[in-house]
Amino acid sequence: MTKIKAVIFDMDGVLIDAKDWHYEALNQALDLFGYKISRYDHLVTFDGLPTKKKLEMLSIEKGLPKGLHKFINHMKQIYTMEHVYMKCKPLFCHQYALSRLKTEGYGLALASNSVRVTIDMMMDKADLQKYLDFTLSNQDVAKSKPDPEIYQTAIKRFGLKPEECLVVEDNQNGIKAALASGANLLKVETVNDVTYQNIKNRIREIESSGITSDSKVLMTGGAR
Repeated sequence: MTKIKAVIFDMDGVLIDAKDWHYEALNQALDLFGYKISRYDHLVTFDGLPTKKKLEMLSIEKGLPKGLHKFINHMKQIYTMEHVYMKCKPLFCHQYALSRLKTEGYGLALASNSVRVTIDMMMDKADLQKYLDFTLSNQDVAKSKPDPEIYQTAIKRFGLKPEECLVVEDNQNGIKAALASGANLLKVETVNDVTYQNIKNRIREIESSGITSDSKVLMTGGAR
């Protein structure tokens, strides 16, 4: 019987409702040079990708000069931090969920395509850092999601097998990374779906069903 021993969370759209913050911050930086990402492209194409990858795609698709990447990335991080400072705050459902899971002996970690400084500030503002055993940023791996490296790294750091871990994700790039790592998956629609009950229900389902790698996904929240 499979026993879940650790839960690994994505950050944006899972523990922090920051998708719009990243979208708005990048557009603020791009607007300095007359470029913009539409909301449709943001949701369909760019969601969950690191800023570096987004800029590479914009150079290919819209002719954004590569020489501007470093400056735009720098400005995007500044604008993002302004959004975080003004808008990021604790959510009781997350504090309760992580606190209960920690008390019950689960390993807890965060694995995000965001940069380290953003992760640290968001976790501090959301008052979640104290529950996490460690956090991984896109600076801790060679390849960002959808590559599975960041989840493989988290699983290895716990010293566990992939099937002993549950990943909580919300977007297609993260889902691909989680499943490719061999871990089990709980797909959520919004940050409000990340509750103690939803996580425990998923853990019980995995542990009681002897679930295989072909059926490791459960959605909660919106459409199923």
